[in-house]
Amino acid sequence: MKKSKTIVDKIKEKNIKQKPKWYFKTYNTLNWICYIVCILIGAASFSVILFSIHQTDFNLITHMSHSRLELFLGLLPFFWIVTLLIFLFVAIIVFRRSKSGYKLNWFRLLTFSTAASVLLGVLFFIGGGGLQLESIFSEKVSFYQSVHENKMKIWMNPEEGFLSGTIENISGERIHLIDFNNKKWDVDYSNASIAGNVLLKKGAQVKLIGEITQPKNFYVTEMRSWKGKGQHRNRGQNN
Repeated sequence: MKKSKTIVDKIKEKNIKQKPKWYFKTYNTLNWICYIVCILIGAASFSVILFSIHQTDFNLITHMSHSRLELFLGLLPFFWIVTLLIFLFVAIIVFRRSKSGYKLNWFRLLTFSTAASVLLGVLFFIGGGGLQLESIFSEKVSFYQSVHENKMKIWMNPEEGFLSGTIENISGERIHLIDFNNKKWDVDYSNASIAGNVLLKKGAQVKLIGEITQPKNFYVTEMRSWKGKGQHRNRGQNN
């Protein structure tokens, strides 16, 4: 009796009033909306991560003569990884504050939320969402380092054996290439392994692995499409 009286006295002293049911319903609804939005933002972030992985050749690490860890870290889309982690964390906090939040422990909630973002992210990526979001950010956000810029850092290092650019014309087993710094190259691809999605024609953008033989000459061992990955074929299959 004493304890209940103390509680009642505290309620009167602090002038605590009972909140209406609509307040709790609204609060719970807003929590769920916020949770869903966080999961969707996480999914969008994961779709761009998938797009970045699709565009980036992580197997280049085996070709590098120095600082492989630096290269690997440079290829990762840190902006989107951090965004995914932040919104997963916020989603979990929000869900825990909802009416049903107590039903799932932290581990199960993390697993469920991550799985939801990953699954939706895969669907967004398949539907082209990753490409569209990446394009919007690269155009509208000044501080954002795009997937294209990350690729340029790797593929514009002819001294390291990496060259990229646009095919100006093809003559026999040689290509006249203009790189993305507007420098012209005479490229020998006579013994190159060529990815299946490479279009050997004027205007096509390619990535090359090889070595400089003269100041403006480049000998190619591997040729890939600038846009993404493909199965390799030998040079004879292009004829």
